[in-house]
Amino acid sequence: MAYDVARVRGLFPSLGDGWIHLDPQAGMQIPDSVASTVSKGFRALVSQPGGVYPAARQSQTVIDAARVAVADLVGGDPHGVVLGPTRGILLSTLAEVLPPRVWLGSTAVVSRLDDEPNVTVWERAADRYGARVRWAEVDIETGELPAWQFAEILDDSTAVVAVTAASSTIGTVTDVAAIGAAAHEVGALFVVDATSAAPYSVLDIEAMGADVLVVSAERWGGPQVAALVFRDPARIAGLRSPGLSGTTTGPGRLEVDGLQHAMLAGLASSVEHLASLDDAATGTRRERLVTSMTSLNTYLRRLTAYLVESVSHLSSVHLVGSPQHRVPTVSFTVDGVVADKVARRLADNGICALVDVPNRALDVIGVRDVGGAVTIGLGQYSTPYEVDQLVRCLGSLG
Repeated sequence: MAYDVARVRGLFPSLGDGWIHLDPQAGMQIPDSVASTVSKGFRALVSQPGGVYPAARQSQTVIDAARVAVADLVGGDPHGVVLGPTRGILLSTLAEVLPPRVWLGSTAVVSRLDDEPNVTVWERAADRYGARVRWAEVDIETGELPAWQFAEILDDSTAVVAVTAASSTIGTVTDVAAIGAAAHEVGALFVVDATSAAPYSVLDIEAMGADVLVVSAERWGGPQVAALVFRDPARIAGLRSPGLSGTTTGPGRLEVDGLQHAMLAGLASSVEHLASLDDAATGTRRERLVTSMTSLNTYLRRLTAYLVESVSHLSSVHLVGSPQHRVPTVSFTVDGVVADKVARRLADNGICALVDVPNRALDVIGVRDVGGAVTIGLGQYSTPYEVDQLVRCLGSLG
């Protein structure tokens, strides 16, 4: 059955504001089911887990359900799911809890394609312990991250390899499995930021080869809460605990402070929302996620191709990069018009877009030298009509 975007749009009350939302990198619109769950949670989930009374047990149930939901999303083990407020905090925690001996005389390999949270934390850790940082470079013509270069960059000194599964600005999909194989060949910890891939693709932590994978729920329509997933939960026991309690076991060892249970309830609800995008999906939640995300991916792949083709016909508009495989995200420049002015013109026409997104790939490619780039993305609710409105507005700038 074809993806029913009209039905899906009906799940998002906020779309009634009349705006065209092409800014999912700043947070996907939130479906009604998630908003209702969070609202109910703030009224009911007021106790900390650990007690024998019903409210405490209910909070523990919500935490467990959130771990299971994330595990279903990435094809992982709930015992390996660490929860936290943002991906930046979780990645900082991961860098902090690695034993100092890991860094002695070692190297961290990071990518120009990545968002700052999966770059800065490793730069700081390397600086703290006197380790080195090596960079995997972006092809400035295509915007791709060539996997072959990792065989040349990695060696026996490599302790950590950190890459993104998909770019939040150019849309490039990374060959994560190939990079992971190279990382494991030298015994490095392989950390994958799947934040920009999770809203659009079926994630499989085993197939990706990620030792640790991070996702952030606000990017697919959930609340602002993130998860760090260990492919092998046994790794957690070998890490230092940053928390105040020395008795916590399992993934809770890496959770620095108490969790907001209403947000975790919303996290589980948002994963259930993804599993229900295709109303023909059946089976376990993991099976329904695979069906629904495959259906969504097929729809958005066609819509992205229409977007790229339509924008390419505008002589004054230039797409940044041309990756062979991409999530529905693009950045572009407009001849003679700085990015901020383009974004304001789009806003005047009811279109939400992002400008000057912090990203080293855009810096390397040189878009800052021509006034910056505008970044847009498609969501579960995006339509060809909205693409047409974007192209029409951009055409009026030429």
